[in-house]
Amino acid sequence: MLKYADYDIVFSEIPDEVTLAINISNCPNHCPGCHSPWLMDDIGFELNSSSLEDLIVKYGNGITCICFMGGDIAPKELESLAIYIHEKHPSIKVGWYSGKDKFAEGIELTQFQFIKIGGYKEAYGSLKSKTTNQRLYKILPDGEKEDLTYRFNGEKG
Repeated sequence: MLKYADYDIVFSEIPDEVTLAINISNCPNHCPGCHSPWLMDDIGFELNSSSLEDLIVKYGNGITCICFMGGDIAPKELESLAIYIHEKHPSIKVGWYSGKDKFAEGIELTQFQFIKIGGYKEAYGSLKSKTTNQRLYKILPDGEKEDLTYRFNGEKG
């Protein structure tokens, strides 16, 4: 079962989007130097279509994207939530910040319009660093991936 610890409206996680960022707990990655170590714990509230709908109703008119911050513990559940969003709220885009170094297997990546992969490695820095190991991709309808990392760290696109 997915749980979320908290959420916020953010403007920098997904370029050009007003994003409802939902922080998912019970992270299995345990990256050294993690900026949100409390999300390693099994805390918070159940994240399902009903609780997600409550958040969308609360903020829906002001957001253009929902981004799941974590959720590597249950990629198929995230995919199901992405499908729900597309069916009920087709104008809202879906993003996923994964701490894994590869795209999750067994899910349809095109259910997400944005996916960040790569665990935090202090020596390489965050997405804002030119040496980062993390990458943010726009997932195109045909499944192709456009690297958007340069939007954070000033590299050329």
